[in-house]
Amino acid sequence: MTSYADQRRTMVRDQLGQRGISDSRVLAAFARVPRHCYVPQARRAHAYTDHPLAIGADQTISQPYVVAYMLSVISLQGAERVLELGTGSGYQTALLAELADQVYSIEFFANLAARARRVLDDTGYGRVALRVGDGRMGWPEAAPFDAIVCSAAPATIPPALTEQLAPGGRLILPLGVERQHLVLLERRPTGLSQRKLLPVRFVPMQ
Repeated sequence: MTSYADQRRTMVRDQLGQRGISDSRVLAAFARVPRHCYVPQARRAHAYTDHPLAIGADQTISQPYVVAYMLSVISLQGAERVLELGTGSGYQTALLAELADQVYSIEFFANLAARARRVLDDTGYGRVALRVGDGRMGWPEAAPFDAIVCSAAPATIPPALTEQLAPGGRLILPLGVERQHLVLLERRPTGLSQRKLLPVRFVPMQ
């Protein structure tokens, strides 16, 4: 049987590298974080396949390519303060901890947050700040953020999130209800810029 480490290497090579993900820091993070630890035991055989997996509470862990694409777009260098909305399983949270200096993550569902906290602690990412709450409000006392990453789709961009972006900060989120696109916002000296990226399908923001 192929080991999880071998499956992880294959994921990085075939699902990410061969599909245009070239950020070396992102690829290295995916090679280090054990994705199988972040999916329910019953689904671990599928942990390194390139599709979403159910994690409970009608939520999913996103497909690896989409997560890698989002993390590549925000181009973290290692010194940033980052806010994540939708901790979910904690997998993307761990990747962010590999890529940034400080990570704050908000999860709407208390049971998912508790499970993610345990797995993050067990896999060496205990320094991540995690709390249960309404992601649309952001985390004002920890703001401003150099990057904000949303793992659930709002119908409109929550104003609190753009207000909590630092100068030069980047916000990436899936936007829309019936039809969704990833959208990248950047806080520039002249104001906020907005750019539409990939069509996607995420769970709605609670």
